[in-house]
Amino acid sequence: MTAFPEPARTLWTVYADSRRRPRRIHALGVEHRDATLRMTGSPPDVVPEQESRDAYVRRVENMIYVCPWETRLRSWLAFERFRNEHAAGVAAAFVPPPLSERVMGDFEQWKRGGRPLRPHILTSTWHVPLDWFVPFARGERCLMLGTPGTGYRQPDDTSEEHGGHGPATAAPARTLVYVTSMGEARQRVSAALPVVRENLGDGTGDVYLLSAGRLETLGRWLGGFHPRALVELDYGGLVHLLDDRTLRADESVAEMAVALTGMERGEVELTVAMYKRLLARWRPVRALETAN
Repeated sequence: MTAFPEPARTLWTVYADSRRRPRRIHALGVEHRDATLRMTGSPPDVVPEQESRDAYVRRVENMIYVCPWETRLRSWLAFERFRNEHAAGVAAAFVPPPLSERVMGDFEQWKRGGRPLRPHILTSTWHVPLDWFVPFARGERCLMLGTPGTGYRQPDDTSEEHGGHGPATAAPARTLVYVTSMGEARQRVSAALPVVRENLGDGTGDVYLLSAGRLETLGRWLGGFHPRALVELDYGGLVHLLDDRTLRADESVAEMAVALTGMERGEVELTVAMYKRLLARWRPVRALETAN
C-alpha cells in the first residue's frame, strides 16, 4: 500500500476494508463477465469509458497488498496488440473501423497526458508464457481443486481474507497460484537471463518459447514496481480447462527451474527433457485457441 501516492493510498486502504468489493474468489469471474458484456454489444464496447475502481487485495501479516485491475488501460493495450497482429480486414470483422479509430485516438490522447503505460497485470490467453515460470519456485504454489478437502496448499501460502495461513474463503475455489516476493522474482529472472541468452539466443523468439528477449522484457516490467511488492502467477480461467489430475501433475515452475539448471551446467539431455515436458504440456492447451 505504501507504494501508492496520496490520495490513491487512502482510497485503496478504504477499498481493502470494504465489504462491497469483489472478493478474490469471485473477482476474476466479475472481470470476465463485465468484459464479455462489453464485447458482445452492438457495436462492441472495446474500452470502458472510465478506469476500473476495483483491485485484487492480499493481506500478509500487517501488510495490505493491492493490485489495481486497470481494465481501461489493459483493454487499450490489448486492442492495440490485436490490431497489430491481425490484418485490417480481419480486425474490421470484430470492430467497425470508425469505432476502432476512435478507440485508438482516445488512447493516443490519454498517452499525451504522460500517464504510465505499465499495467499492474500482464495477461496471456490460452496458455502461460514459459518466461512467466522463471520468477517462481515450486514451494510457492497454492493449488485448490474446487471441492472441500481436496485443496493442496503450501506451508507459506497466504490469502486475502486472513493474514497468513488459511483459505481465502470458506467456499470451495478452483485455482492455481504462485506467489513470491519482488526481490526473489527479480533475482531469479536476473540469474536466468545470461543463461538463456547464451543457450537460446538474444531475440524475442516465438511467443510460445523461452528467449532472452522475452525474459528481459519481463525483468523490466518487474523492475518498475516497489521492491517490497509481491508477484503472483495466477492460472486464472485455465484451471477450468484442465482436470484435477492435470493440475496436480503440473510442475511447470519446477521443470523450468531444472531446465535452467541444466543449461547452466551444460547438461544437454536434462535440459532438453525438461523443455520437452513443458512444451508437451502447453501445446494442447494453446491449440484450443483455434478450436471450433
